[in-house]
Amino acid sequence: MKGRVLIVAGSDSGGGAGIQADLKAVTALDAYGATAIAALTAQNTRGVAAVFPIPPDFIGRQMELVLDDIGADAIKTGMLHSAEVIEEVARVYERLGRGAPLVVDPVMVAKGGARLLEPQAEGALRGRLLPMAALVTPNIPEAEALTGMVIDSVDAMRRAAARLLSMGPRAVLLKGGHLPGATVVDVLQTAPAPGAAGGEQLFEDARIETRATHGTGCTLASAIAAGLAQDLALVPAISRARRYLREAMRAAPGLGHGHGPLNHAHTVRPFS
Repeated sequence: MKGRVLIVAGSDSGGGAGIQADLKAVTALDAYGATAIAALTAQNTRGVAAVFPIPPDFIGRQMELVLDDIGADAIKTGMLHSAEVIEEVARVYERLGRGAPLVVDPVMVAKGGARLLEPQAEGALRGRLLPMAALVTPNIPEAEALTGMVIDSVDAMRRAAARLLSMGPRAVLLKGGHLPGATVVDVLQTAPAPGAAGGEQLFEDARIETRATHGTGCTLASAIAAGLAQDLALVPAISRARRYLREAMRAAPGLGHGHGPLNHAHTVRPFS
């Protein structure tokens, strides 16, 4: 089966983000999801109450066993929590996963404000994981933390994406949902590759006014990883993932009392 995605991320007990959102998105897009759980969280739509980290060697063991038996056509990372976890994930990827594009969603802070990445792990994320990534998908607060820049406009997003690209990933999709305005702009920048020039593309859509924003970043990154695993080129994979995400937001079930979850099952497979 083409379309195997190994997801390395944290579990969300509320089911709206993390591993749960990742698996739902990958399945809805007719791909196969396997997991290496990096942390357990006790959370709901109101926020994260507690985080229980998984030992790094056990995370690595999960990855090794999946890659040795099932394999992966793409690998997606989400919440990795610590420098030790990032190092272990990078080590296993270098040894067993190099043939699969790596999508890095640099999860740092939950929607409710809880810190999900230790401050000392930011250096490991920049120096260890980003240089191996086919795509990194930060939101504006994450990009500000990684670059040290203030991002208050689309032009600032473009400059920040360029700085992130200089850290080694092959592409950066900087998501603009945190900027105010009726239009949401995401900035994609790609590095030059053999036979292809680097470039920039803007994705623009009308803002969807909703409180169903829990798990949007996880969902988008996993949907893109599913597309790459299915041999879609990067821009078509992003375009399909963005359409899927927006429909999942529009069809949200209205659950919970905080940042509500999406409706990942809004569509009949295959989604195109």
